[in-house]
Amino acid sequence: MNVDTNERSTNVNSTLKMYGPAVLASALALTMTIGCSTKNYVKSQTGPLIQQTNDLDAKTAQDHRNITDTDQRAQAGISKAQAAADQADQHAQSAGQAAQQANGAATEAVNRVDTLQGVIANLDNYKPISDISVTFGFDKSTLTKADKEQLDQIASSLQNARGYILAVTGGTDSVGDAQYNYQLSNRRADAVVLYLQTKYNIPPHKFYLIGIGKDNPAADNKTAAGRAQNRRVEIKLMSNMSSGDTTATNKGASSGGE
Repeated sequence: MNVDTNERSTNVNSTLKMYGPAVLASALALTMTIGCSTKNYVKSQTGPLIQQTNDLDAKTAQDHRNITDTDQRAQAGISKAQAAADQADQHAQSAGQAAQQANGAATEAVNRVDTLQGVIANLDNYKPISDISVTFGFDKSTLTKADKEQLDQIASSLQNARGYILAVTGGTDSVGDAQYNYQLSNRRADAVVLYLQTKYNIPPHKFYLIGIGKDNPAADNKTAAGRAQNRRVEIKLMSNMSSGDTTATNKGASSGGE
């Protein structure tokens, strides 16, 4: 028994001496192979994730730049629009002020009277020379093109005229409240005065203005045609000069109603 055991031990030792280095090298190589394989596997798995992360970072940075650029353009656009709006507002205010000044210049010194008799009170030396009448649409106080043409006719005769006045009488039809109609008739008369004063530079003191509302109608208010005639402003040219000294002529015309 002892002989066999010793012999086996001797054989094992001999085998180890002979193959031990090879086995060790193989084990080491296997270990390195496994290690490399593990690293390659990890790299293969994590590489795409790292690339995706890098791509996401790049996209995020680009999006941030785009947002910043868009915001800057938006702010620039808002600033430009605000500047344009401010300028337009200034122009509108200037236009409004100019219109108010023109209206004030046209009506500030106008002789306003309360009755038709007041137009010629203390003006016995003034005689009527010509008259025209312009009409307005229902509840309107804006001059039409036809109205302005009528006014142009009488104004053209005043370029060289002397010693005259213009009696301007505004009227309405019978529809509506009496007080409102008085106000409307005055607005219509004011529109005529403003047009003649601003376009032809007729001095305001040349006008004697009255709004009679629906009083003293020129036609029957029972018909549409009659009411249209009553929505009018009558302009009478009166002069204290002899007929040979004035250049005004009798127009006697009336523009059509709307």
